[in-house]
Amino acid sequence: MKKLKVKVPATTANLGAGFDTFGLALTLYNEFEVEEYDGVVIQTVPENKFLEIPENNLFVQVLKYACEKRGKTFHGAKVKQITNVPVARGLGSSATAIVAAILISAAVSKTPLTDEYFFDIAYKFEPHPDNLLPAWKGGFVTALVEDGKTYYQQIDFPEDIKAVVAIPQLELSTEKARQVLPKDIPLKDGIFNVQRVALFLAALQNKDYSVLKVAMEDKFHQPYRKQLIPGFDDVVSAAYDNGAIGASLSGAGSTILALATDNFEKIGSSMVQAFEKNGLKAEYKVLDIDKRGAELTILE
Repeated sequence: MKKLKVKVPATTANLGAGFDTFGLALTLYNEFEVEEYDGVVIQTVPENKFLEIPENNLFVQVLKYACEKRGKTFHGAKVKQITNVPVARGLGSSATAIVAAILISAAVSKTPLTDEYFFDIAYKFEPHPDNLLPAWKGGFVTALVEDGKTYYQQIDFPEDIKAVVAIPQLELSTEKARQVLPKDIPLKDGIFNVQRVALFLAALQNKDYSVLKVAMEDKFHQPYRKQLIPGFDDVVSAAYDNGAIGASLSGAGSTILALATDNFEKIGSSMVQAFEKNGLKAEYKVLDIDKRGAELTILE
């Protein structure tokens, strides 16, 4: 096997009312360099001793599963994992590992990377196409799964909008964030979200950003999950006060996403200050929308 490299973008899911539906790829990347090796050796940048244990490393676990699914014995790999997407912050770090491993597996086995092949492996590790699809294909995606089949569409996202992400030093696993959600949603809350999903899509198509603040309101998950994030309301208010056109939880959190067409640095710094006033250290990043998705290259 030649030395292969895969670069996979971070993602932000939900975008307010689009719970388990919308996903957007961002210009923040994890990279995975792999070559055949007898045994598993993992180098992490920055160093992460936990991820250097094969049983803890999702990329290696997916690669092993994909190999064995083809009836082959997994003998090992030498892996260099360059992590820029923070873990357990609602930016799709797990999806980057899953997507990268599947692309490597398909390339090594010379298997066409069909939807069927991709989802058959991916869903064993993460059943969320709203994260997986933008990490794989890039851009803005709406997706659902029905009777085992994944239906999705890629949608043009305005190029003048950037994502400002405020990332606190607070890990929040998707499992924990799901536990706080109610099992049933009142009809009025269902109507509330359906209306805003439709408004969000229409606003993007028409480039009428004046309604995005309303369109990114949500009653399915944010009212419950924000209790896990000190200062959530203050951070969102700071984003809007400094020029954001929309703001919401990124995925399951703890990152908070602001959409903006200008004042990016001001928005980001104000969100960080709001987190810090609530006892959380944070950083912000100004990101574009990634339209390329995961990219595989042969290094040697």
